[in-house]
Amino acid sequence: MAERNRRTVRDLRRGNRARVLQRLYFDGPLSRQELGPATGLSSGSISNVVAELAAEGLLEEAGVVDSDGGRPRTLLRVAPGGGLLVGIDIGETRIRVELFDLALTELARTERLLAQHGYDVDRIVGHVRSGVADVLRDAGADPHRLLGIGIGVPGIIERHAPDGAVGDVGAVVHGQTIDWSAVPFERLLRDAVRIPPEVPFFIDNGAKTLGQAEMWFGGGRGAGASAIALIGSGVGACVNHGGLLDEDRSSMALEWGHTTVQLRGRRCRCGSIGCLEAYAGAEAMRERWHEAGGPLPADVDDETALAALLAAAYPGSDGEPDPLAVAVLDETAACLGAALGDLINLFLPERILLGGWAGLLIGPHLLPDIRRYAQEYALRHAVARTTIELGRLGPDAVTVGAATLPLSDFLARGGSRPSPDPQPGAAPGFRTAADAVRGRGRSGAAPDATG
Repeated sequence: MAERNRRTVRDLRRGNRARVLQRLYFDGPLSRQELGPATGLSSGSISNVVAELAAEGLLEEAGVVDSDGGRPRTLLRVAPGGGLLVGIDIGETRIRVELFDLALTELARTERLLAQHGYDVDRIVGHVRSGVADVLRDAGADPHRLLGIGIGVPGIIERHAPDGAVGDVGAVVHGQTIDWSAVPFERLLRDAVRIPPEVPFFIDNGAKTLGQAEMWFGGGRGAGASAIALIGSGVGACVNHGGLLDEDRSSMALEWGHTTVQLRGRRCRCGSIGCLEAYAGAEAMRERWHEAGGPLPADVDDETALAALLAAAYPGSDGEPDPLAVAVLDETAACLGAALGDLINLFLPERILLGGWAGLLIGPHLLPDIRRYAQEYALRHAVARTTIELGRLGPDAVTVGAATLPLSDFLARGGSRPSPDPQPGAAPGFRTAADAVRGRGRSGAAPDATG
């Protein structure tokens, strides 16, 4: 019974810390007086939590504001230097690795092109290993300050062990379009990447990490329900319900690129026929233009090909549009509009955002047609309440979103950090700086319930 009560008090304390950190992160800077009604905590609890988090270097002052006739109020914010995060985008054409502080300010970055060797698993793992080492070295960063490494990958993620347990398989990737079948990606990374063993990995679908970035910082912020499409060489999407601080918020990755838009249509690289990805992905657009007789070598990379396709279709005032390029892009807009109509009918989102490097390239030209086709295919009432826009975070959004995976976990844990001594075969433990001060041997000392 005593152990149960001790755990309950600890959970209460951690929950209070999490509420303060999350509110300051998303809505700060705020004063102590503003934190009370924003979090629902008493002034005593706010004082305890703020003092503890500030002592751990997780909060800092951010100026003062005048009050109504009283003393000026000190504003607080989450300290950017309170920890480090790595975000990794394992994309279709390159791997991008970035190191961030807690404010998601980029401290260092590196890229590895994939054009020559594609998705060989061992080579991908090697790129991640060297990329993480590079950004830590370039920033002069201590790897023990890492709060976690977030990674966005194509495909379906299956988790064989809770919290990415050390010594177990962890996250497994099923990426049919990249020929990954049940790849134990987390275990391979854990064995290869030279970081402290307690630093956790967070692996998720790339479209989902893009969606979380847009929900936190971009065009999805404030929406109760949204769908974010990732259009690169391939196509994916995620659907989000609930606000940033809603306890019942949810996010779900969709294999949207492999929904059918043409019966008996083109063969998709997944092996099926008529998939959206076979028409709207950058790889498919390149192939369709080449097959139609477009002036493009068959072996050119997707990014170069898409830029050439758009230049041919929209040459500016000095040239004539290439009808072959125009036809390819019109069919692309029609397929995207029809598939967005399906998303609207199924999930009733308030907002749809088009992102990914290819989506951001074609969007300025095709967005009006995509909207028009979506209106034709979706139910009138549903589409009338949905806006379709471009994502706001640029081509780096997947990397930023990947970094939000460990950041989200860190905030939810109330700023607790990976424990330096995980037990073999067990999930990494977490502790606060205050726990370390109290000492590991004092298991009978319960923390202050008001904090």
